[in-house]
Amino acid sequence: MPSCRFDLLGIGNAIVDVISLTDDDFLAAQGLRKGAMALIDEARAEALYKAMGPATFVSGGSAANTIIGAASLGCRAAFIGKLKDDETGTAFAHDIRAANVGFSIHFAKEGPASGRCLVLVTPDGQRTMNTFLGSAQNLTEADVDEDLVKQSAIVYLEGYLWDPPAAKAAFVKAAKIARGAGRRVALTLSDSFCVDRYREEFLGLIRSGSVQIVFANESELHSLYQTGDFDTAAAQLRSENILGVVTRSEQGSLVVTRNEVLAVPAFPAERVVDTTGAGDLFAAGFLAGLSKSKDLETCARLGALAAAEIIQHIGARPLKDLGQLAAQNGIAI
Repeated sequence: MPSCRFDLLGIGNAIVDVISLTDDDFLAAQGLRKGAMALIDEARAEALYKAMGPATFVSGGSAANTIIGAASLGCRAAFIGKLKDDETGTAFAHDIRAANVGFSIHFAKEGPASGRCLVLVTPDGQRTMNTFLGSAQNLTEADVDEDLVKQSAIVYLEGYLWDPPAAKAAFVKAAKIARGAGRRVALTLSDSFCVDRYREEFLGLIRSGSVQIVFANESELHSLYQTGDFDTAAAQLRSENILGVVTRSEQGSLVVTRNEVLAVPAFPAERVVDTTGAGDLFAAGFLAGLSKSKDLETCARLGALAAAEIIQHIGARPLKDLGQLAAQNGIAI
């Protein structure tokens, strides 16, 4: 692979998470589907925020969470996302730069406010997300820095980008540039309902060679192949010419290639406080390992370690130095 400036470049929605503890009754009263992500407009975001209990504000966004986790594991990391010049946008930019992630942004002066995700966490740790994309959905092809993409060994794209048409075009442009430069492209399927909307297009990206690495959880995998049987879905994933990584909560993960299937256990967690970002941080650990030429089992162990750290506190950004945590657990990175 040609030499590069960055190990990992994430392109995704620049969003601040607004996290509140709640219960199933509140979800029912608000007409929310537990464990799912719904796109909402600004008026609904304001109304739901008023109805929520006390909240914690933490910079988030799926791909951004992954990139920050990878940086904590020693990766040279960068991010592309869209923000407005407002308080939320300024906070996001500060947080990602403070995590030693390359992030160059020209704030939008007009248009919708910076994006935010209202995350409701029930006592079982499940999170129900309500996302106002705001300025994040205005990401365009012009925001994709061609040189930055070419200088990144792995380009990581979030499936949520497939919703806004302009962002979809940016996604496709980045993937094309990366492949032309001999880089690898990774895709996270993001959400089962996102897969329901774009199943054929996601399969097209996989089968055309536009992406070489795919991350999914069990429900996303079932949706992708329209089957309720996990073994059947895993077998179909294996038939694709890609590296597939499936997270299975407490059951660990499954790493799938045409040549092998690896089942890797979850990393022990003393308690589950908030599952927000678990998949994002698993991808961070896995991609950090991959960027440093670790074997696939070690990559999955790093992913499990990062996911275990994130579910034991509120918020989808690590509170511990993941590199040190890996070393303490005998995983060289």
